Amino acid sequence: MIFLLTKGVRSEVTEVVGEAGSQVVLPCICEAAQCDPAAITWSKDNKGTVWRKQSSGLQYWGSNWFNRENSRVQCPHLKFAKGDYSLEINGLKEDDAGLYTCKVEIKGHSTDKRIMLRIIEVARKSTSVFPSTPMWGDDVSVRCSVTPWPEGAVVYWTLNNQPYAPKTRTLSGRAVDVQASDKLAGTWTCSVHRSSNVWSASVELSVTGIIQPPKQDTKLYAALGSSFTMPCVFSPSLSPKAVLVEKLDSGFQIFNNRSASSSSWDKSIVIQEVVPENEGRYRCGGTIQERRLSQTMQLVVAKIVKSKKKGTTMLSCQLSDPSEVTDYQWVHVSYDINGTESVGPVQYGQTVPVKEDFGEWTCRFLGTNGLLGNVTTQVHVMAGLSGEKSSAVSSNTGTVVGLSFLLIILLLVLAQMYKNHRRRRRILQYPALETIVHTISNEREEREKDRVKK
Repeated sequence: MIFLLTKGVRSEVTEVVGEAGSQVVLPCICEAAQCDPAAITWSKDNKGTVWRKQSSGLQYWGSNWFNRENSRVQCPHLKFAKGDYSLEINGLKEDDAGLYTCKVEIKGHSTDKRIMLRIIEVARKSTSVFPSTPMWGDDVSVRCSVTPWPEGAVVYWTLNNQPYAPKTRTLSGRAVDVQASDKLAGTWTCSVHRSSNVWSASVELSVTGIIQPPKQDTKLYAALGSSFTMPCVFSPSLSPKAVLVEKLDSGFQIFNNRSASSSSWDKSIVIQEVVPENEGRYRCGGTIQERRLSQTMQLVVAKIVKSKKKGTTMLSCQLSDPSEVTDYQWVHVSYDINGTESVGPVQYGQTVPVKEDFGEWTCRFLGTNGLLGNVTTQVHVMAGLSGEKSSAVSSNTGTVVGLSFLLIILLLVLAQMYKNHRRRRRILQYPALETIVHTISNEREEREKDRVKK
């Protein structure tokens, strides 16, 4: 019966797959009622003994698996008492793949367990002159290997957790040949399917080139009147020449504003104050190894417009291109005399009524991936300016009315003085007449006095 059981166990092969460079555990569990003390021997086909332990407790390692610093293989001693003689292998290499045998001897009887270890690895190869990272336009090959390769297996690829279907398949889909670009950078994962088993491994693919803006036709958002940095950043390992930031919808004119950095790879441009004319499409470009790299972007300008509607002040958040905006949020912030900040409830919508005529209002516009940008206005500043203007107009009107009234009185006085002057000149032309007039006047006064005395 023991012979039949041993023969049956030997006919079964357990498959284990480990990723290159990682740790793997090859299982070997004693199923007898009494497993201790036991002699355990781990061996590999054509490689001899890997590790063994005598029933006395002495342990030995194969020469290919041990060095003075550390051993890549070991059996956890704490699990021996439970009959677990599994083998741990660290720092997996492609040469570690193959068929392993765990032999357990208890009181003269032995059982064998066979484990097929497959090593899966994803590696990339590039034609880049830079040994570490390929550059835009370089030919890159991403290869998926399983050693030994399982018969009938099918390979599927994903890029950044999204299915990727190669245009051309080689070696039954084990390799993908691409031309490096920003769209192909990220985590490449190959999944090997056979029957109900699925084994996966990944590799990171970094690509040097223009890292900001991160992709073609990136939309950037800036508030009207604010300072803004137009990005044009290359990978730090590159030293581009003939770098240019230009506005595409203005006749390809060079965009001349001061640089944001003095580094050789950061050629971003600073706009000191955003104006409506800054809205539009731009291009960042540079030459590396006689290869011209470029990336386009669009600057979207945001502003807040104030208006009156049925006696209510309305604030509207307006963007030169709102195509990516899915929602608008308004936040009102005010300050008391001690400078304490008070934040009001969030309001939603592109246009909102303003009840509080003080503090600041911020419009935050969001897209499918979160916040795109914001723009802020000082409501109390606008109200104050409006009030000062009204007071000034009222004061000027009163001054004009008062000056006009004084001018009219002055003209009347001058007219009366002129009339008296003219009449006096007419009388002086006839002296005799003047004597008669005075005589008559004197007689009249004398008569009046006599009448009073009587």
